[in-house]
Amino acid sequence: MQEAIVIGGGVIGLTSAWWLLEAGFKVTLLERDAVGMAASYRNGGQLSYRYVAPLADAGVPFKAMQWLFQENGPLRFRPEADLRQWRWLARFVANCNSADNARTTAKLLELGELSRRAMAELAPVLPLDAFDWRDAGKMVVYRSQSAFKAAVARPDADGTRQVLSGAECAVREPALAAVAPLLAGGIFNQGEAVADCYAFCAALAARLAAHPRFQGSVRADVHRIVEDGGAITGVDTSAGRFKADHYVLAAGIDSRDLAAAVGIYLPLYPLKGYSLTAPIRPGDCAPAISITDFERKVLYARIGDALRVAAMVDMVGADTTLDPKRVANLTRQVRATMPHAADYERISAWAGLRPATPDSAPIIGATGYPNLWLNVGQGPLGFTFACGSAKLLAGAVKGDAPPFKLDGLTLR
Repeated sequence: MQEAIVIGGGVIGLTSAWWLLEAGFKVTLLERDAVGMAASYRNGGQLSYRYVAPLADAGVPFKAMQWLFQENGPLRFRPEADLRQWRWLARFVANCNSADNARTTAKLLELGELSRRAMAELAPVLPLDAFDWRDAGKMVVYRSQSAFKAAVARPDADGTRQVLSGAECAVREPALAAVAPLLAGGIFNQGEAVADCYAFCAALAARLAAHPRFQGSVRADVHRIVEDGGAITGVDTSAGRFKADHYVLAAGIDSRDLAAAVGIYLPLYPLKGYSLTAPIRPGDCAPAISITDFERKVLYARIGDALRVAAMVDMVGADTTLDPKRVANLTRQVRATMPHAADYERISAWAGLRPATPDSAPIIGATGYPNLWLNVGQGPLGFTFACGSAKLLAGAVKGDAPPFKLDGLTLR
């Protein structure tokens, strides 16, 4: 029986380990911290299988320049003396066109549907209530008529969406009552869910520990991947060297440096995002539906008895410190949009790094080494794509034919 080592204990690494176990491999997991404590810890919690629009699109560079001069804008940029930042930006701008956006969107929709089905496969072994999973549906609301009309004009892939006026948005979701007069309209989709990503990670880690082929989770710093003779021969860590037949790199933004040490360039950049979490009291008007405020790029989700709000893209390198101004600005926006949704006096803030590719498509599968595999670059949709990405990854390691063409989802 072949053995695999998975590097990374976030939602991508944990799901990779699970699907490799189910594919018949013995698996060891390497993680620097407790599982799910980095980008997976307090993300937006939305499982948006149909709303997968890449960040790169026609007109985005112009919008980005406008955002940079807005006090409450969704984007912040700090130039670095790091060629990787500028190389990523150049490739991002090159992808900002309608044709590339349409191709990537089509591929991400396939991955999203696979992820939705794969999540359902876990239900017999991972009860949905263990991580506050809820079939909430998703509503994207638009403040400008032009953005709303453009969204309505896009094809409806499965004919299930509902187009709503601003007033109808507030009827469908009363938490939007305060901003209903400001909305041009909204689009609602059934089948989109919300859940607690960290609780999912903790529950899945417990299931891994009970699996008969799981070799254990090792808490250690990974120093380097060892290459010899055109193959990977081990992983050096603070707990010693570990060896296996296959090695899976699923360590978020840290994957970039680990891959570079064996000559692989991964086009990843850490997009820093913020989240706020506020407890919901009896009588609060918290949203039952998952909400995305399109122009402001703010996501709202009720997770258990708390309101989770996620927003912002800060291109400031690998910096996870909380910027008080960013937190204060986001808090003001949330209070204005949903003034009675939660107890904002007890709000807590978090920031994490989302490892993104220039075209928003993850990188899954083979490398130039026969036994080194990748599952990286899911960006802000890590939770959404985790199960589908893991299923594809395990199939690739096993040698199975993929369920759809993987062009656009592999190492370029």
